[in-house]
Amino acid sequence: MTRRLSIIVPCYNEEAVLAESYRRTRAVIDRLPCEGEIIYINDGSRDGTRNMLNELADEDPRVKVLHFSRNFGHQPAVSAGIHQCTADWAVIMDADLQDPPELIPDILALSEREGANSVYCVRRSREKETLFKRLSARLFYRTMNRMSEVQFPLDTGDFRLIDRKIMDQFKRLPEHGKYIRGLISWIGFKQVPFYYERKARVAGETKYPLSKMLRFASNALLYFSKKPLRLASSLGFLAVIVGLLLALWTLLGKICGFSHAETGWSSIMTAIIFFGGVQLLTIGVLGQYIGVLFDEIKNRPEYIIDECRNCTDS
Repeated sequence: MTRRLSIIVPCYNEEAVLAESYRRTRAVIDRLPCEGEIIYINDGSRDGTRNMLNELADEDPRVKVLHFSRNFGHQPAVSAGIHQCTADWAVIMDADLQDPPELIPDILALSEREGANSVYCVRRSREKETLFKRLSARLFYRTMNRMSEVQFPLDTGDFRLIDRKIMDQFKRLPEHGKYIRGLISWIGFKQVPFYYERKARVAGETKYPLSKMLRFASNALLYFSKKPLRLASSLGFLAVIVGLLLALWTLLGKICGFSHAETGWSSIMTAIIFFGGVQLLTIGVLGQYIGVLFDEIKNRPEYIIDECRNCTDS
């Protein structure tokens, strides 16, 4: 039986790069040692992406297209691609060609050679990215590893190959605010690295400005770590200790005579600000976790599909 590979490509306003991305990806599929297809997920694009994808699906039966009813986000789009995939392997990549599709045959060969269930692509370098972007990404991955109970590969993105075993387990995960690269690490099985040079965008603009990066990092931390809660508890305990020490110092001052009623306003204000800050920080952390619980309890669908082209009935 011929084995198959699906290439999952989330798209959001990728009109400027989509034609070149499809051309290069199709050329890779033509020389694969197995059957291949492309699953495009249109994440509520507002430009000509929808029409372009429909034209590709009409011309090429190896192209499957899912159109979301609105913009749900990158991670739900990847989830939809995995849910739709019925192949033996899937490669997750973006349409902007920063992750070159020409690497897919080498990634697939490494998976078969190593008997790996997943090959995660590690970025050796990043072309034309700002110093802030590189430093913030480096800080994010290392902070996640320090804070999380699960160890994640450093300097990786969603660009990776996963096999049928991982996809089947992924489909069992019910949460909605997915951090997919973290979930795949959490699933386990044999996972090996593939090192490559990340390219600059061929055209168009990044879909991850600073605000989205911060929200993405926050979701990843909340879903994979309880350490912020422990930190809030530790700060609260520290505040209690400081308060007791200040009370003891005041009492001893009254007894021993080195405390005067007209002095101490600065220390009082410092204590008030300190305790107030700890309380607000603790409440804020708890509120973030309660917000995550609230979103999960509502049990709304992770995404809504408006239209499918060349898709299965799953």
